[in-house]
Amino acid sequence: MTSINIERIENDLYELSKFGFNEKDKGIYRQGLTEVDMQARQWMMDKFKSYGLTTHMDGAGNVCGRLGDPDEPAILIGSHLDSVPAGGMFDGTLGVIAGLECIRVIQENDIEINCPIEIIGTSEEEGRFGGMLGAQALSGHLTLDWLESARDPKGEYLKDALKNCGLDIHDTLRARRDPSSMKAFLELHIEQGPVLENSHKCIGVVDGISGVFKWLVKLKGKADHAGTAPMDMRSDAFMGLADFAHEIHRIIDEEGTDKSRLTIGRVDLKPGYAHTIPGEAHFTIVGRDMQEDVMHQLANSCRKVLSSIARKHKLYFEYEQMSWLEPKYFSPEVVDLIEEEVQKLDYSYMKMPSGAGHDIQFFTELTPTGLIFIPSVGGVSHAPDEWSHWQDVEKGTQVLLNTLLRLAQ
Repeated sequence: MTSINIERIENDLYELSKFGFNEKDKGIYRQGLTEVDMQARQWMMDKFKSYGLTTHMDGAGNVCGRLGDPDEPAILIGSHLDSVPAGGMFDGTLGVIAGLECIRVIQENDIEINCPIEIIGTSEEEGRFGGMLGAQALSGHLTLDWLESARDPKGEYLKDALKNCGLDIHDTLRARRDPSSMKAFLELHIEQGPVLENSHKCIGVVDGISGVFKWLVKLKGKADHAGTAPMDMRSDAFMGLADFAHEIHRIIDEEGTDKSRLTIGRVDLKPGYAHTIPGEAHFTIVGRDMQEDVMHQLANSCRKVLSSIARKHKLYFEYEQMSWLEPKYFSPEVVDLIEEEVQKLDYSYMKMPSGAGHDIQFFTELTPTGLIFIPSVGGVSHAPDEWSHWQDVEKGTQVLLNTLLRLAQ
C-alpha cells in the first residue's frame, strides 16, 4: 500500500495556522476576504507551485493547484482556507492539505493517473457575507444582485471586500466551472461533532448533508412594570418563548426522526430592562433533517405550536423564513467506493449524515461527490480547542488517497 506522510501534513497545518493566530486566546482569526486570509492563500499557492502544480487564484478568491492536463476533466479535492473568529486549525484546512499530500504521494511514487487532479482551497466558506462564496462561484450558484447587495455583520459590502483583495464581482461570476470539466469532487473534513468519538469510530463515510431552514420569529405582547402587573394580567413575550422551547423535544418526537434538529440560537428581548416585562421576544429557529418532507412537518408543527402559545399568553405571533436549503445526497457509487477502501484498510467506521454544511454540497447535482469525516475530540469545532488526533488525520488522508486513486485509475 502506498502510504501518506503524516509528518508533512502536521507541519503544513501548523504552518498554515500561523496566519491569523491570536496569542491571547490561541484562536485563529482568518475570516474570508481579509488581509490575513489573502496572505494564507498566497502561502498555499506558493506550496502548490513548489510541487510543480499549475496554480492560480480565480475571481472568487479560490486558490487552485492542478496536476495534469489543464483542459481535461479533473477530480477536484476541495475544502476551505478561511476560519470563523477564534477558530481552530483543522476546520477546512485539513481537506486542502490532505489533498496536497495525496498529490505528493502520487508524484513520489510515479503513480500513473488517467485524469488531472486539482486541489482547491475555497474562499469565504464560513459565511461572513451569508453564503459559501467560493463553492457557490465554482458551481454557478451566484447572482450579480446578491454579490452587489451582500454585507457582513459590520456592514462592509462583499463587493468592497473583493475589491480590497484585488478581486472584482464580475470575475467572481466567471469562476464557474462547467460540469463537464469535473470528473468528481472529494472532501475530507473533521466531523465537528461528537458522534464518531462517542461511537469509537475513526472514519465517517458521509452519505448526505442535512437540509436546513432558518426562521426569524417575533412574539409581541405588552411591556409592563415588573412589580405592578399581576402575573395573570401579563402579555409576557418571554414566557411564550420559554413555553415553545419546552415543546421542541415533543415536536421532534412526533414529527421528526433521529436525524432531526431544532435549535433556538439567538434571542433578543425588548425592551431588555431588568424591571420591565418583555414586550417582544425576537428569536431564531433553525431546523434540520435529511428528508425534506420531514423538514416541512417540523416547520408546520413549529408554526401550530407557536400560534397556540401566542393565544395562551395574549401575544401576536409572526415569523419570516430567512432560508430553506434542501438536503443533499452524495453519489451512491462514490459513497460505496469510500466504504470499500475503509474496509480494505480495516478501519473502524460508520455511515452517517452531516448536520453541518460543507463546500461539497453545491456539487452534488453537477458531478459524483463523496465526503469523509474524521473525529473531533470532544466534538469541539469553531473554537481554539478544536482538535483531531494525528492518527485519525493519517487514516482519513489515507482513505482520501485510496479513494482518489480508484477514481483516477
